[in-house]
Amino acid sequence: MTDNSAPTPGAGEPPVADSKPHRKHAMPIREWLAPITLVTVLAALLGIMYLGYTADPEKHLHDFPIALVNQDVGDTLGGKPTNIGDQITTALGENIPADKIDLRTVGLNEAQRQLQNGEVYGAIVIPGDFTKRVAILGTASVVPGEIEQPIISVLTNPRAGTLAAQIMQTIADQAMVQVNSTVGTQLTDQVHAAVGDTPLSGAAQLQLTKPIDVIVTPYHPLPAGTGQGLAAFFYTLVLLIVGFSGAMMINSLVDASLGFIPAEYGPWHKPTPPAPISRWRTLLIKWGIAAISAPIASGVFLGIGAALNMSIERPLLLFLYGTLAIAAIAITGLSVMAAFGTAGLMINLIVFVVLGIPSSSGTIPLEATPRWIADMATFEPMHQIYLAVRAILFFDGHLEAGMGQGLWMTFGGLAIGLILGAVATHTYDLRGMHRLGIEHRGQPAPAE
Repeated sequence: MTDNSAPTPGAGEPPVADSKPHRKHAMPIREWLAPITLVTVLAALLGIMYLGYTADPEKHLHDFPIALVNQDVGDTLGGKPTNIGDQITTALGENIPADKIDLRTVGLNEAQRQLQNGEVYGAIVIPGDFTKRVAILGTASVVPGEIEQPIISVLTNPRAGTLAAQIMQTIADQAMVQVNSTVGTQLTDQVHAAVGDTPLSGAAQLQLTKPIDVIVTPYHPLPAGTGQGLAAFFYTLVLLIVGFSGAMMINSLVDASLGFIPAEYGPWHKPTPPAPISRWRTLLIKWGIAAISAPIASGVFLGIGAALNMSIERPLLLFLYGTLAIAAIAITGLSVMAAFGTAGLMINLIVFVVLGIPSSSGTIPLEATPRWIADMATFEPMHQIYLAVRAILFFDGHLEAGMGQGLWMTFGGLAIGLILGAVATHTYDLRGMHRLGIEHRGQPAPAE
């Protein structure tokens, strides 16, 4: 009989090495591709969002709201009744691109209301004696005497946004160049008709070239301690960050304390047996911690703002809304992670941060961003929070200034988060989808 078994090494012989070494841990190459792909997608999304909304805001200008107020009552010019204010209003309406500028011809009271509520970024005001002053200027070019230049006031609205006020001034400067040219030509024709070929002095010619004095004034200037209007954006940002980051910390720490994930502190590991608790009860615990943390965090922000001499005219309202915003973000974030697991981290990051900051309108007005970014502001949480915070800090908490929209949209987001979390966790519990296979009534899950 032939013995086909492998020979046993002798006592003094070394063991024979296995020609096919055993692979203890196969590298899951396909699984490592997932994080690389996610990082690449995230980098592309960040580049598109953040570089797309900061590059050349004036090029992306659309529907930029400006009020135009014409109070000119007219006068006699060259022997004929004339209203140059009407002519300027018509010319601006025809020459300013309607796809870029939303030029609203309104009365002075309505313009002031829209400025007070941040509905327009500025106003161009033609005074009641404009034509009269133009007529006097034309006469003074030939007859010596003291005169006052016709005035057009440009009111910017820095409380609606610092960059928006700068864009408003740029638009007004460009428009006034055209107005000066039109009125200057009209005055020059009037003067030449009166004096014939008599040469005008250099001063008179210069005066006719630029007859209008444009006065730029901020409407309701920002108080000190507002960071040139950026305080509203950064206050919104810290509310969002503490809600978003708080949700991640609460989720991890509670899961670690319940034994669903390892509790690691540097090189130390604290083993905890998994608790027999349902997904729904787990989420309730996390929600409760978020609800307790929200007013504490909001109070901390308010106290730090006061210590730094930040201008806060409605501290109680800011504290209450800050509590609501933090709780809404944290509770919704926890619900997303309860519903989608690890993928919820990426969903929260994209919704609250990646898409939120560019569409917030806190640094660049929505009307100066690409339309697809502006469209996201209709549902993005950060824009709603920014509107409410800006209204509290700069517009005395007026509902029409964005407080109403921010408040109800925040409540709406909180309701969505509560419904999503309740439905998802109850569904998983009812279907027996227990975490780590631990049945929440203390019995082991049935074997499949």
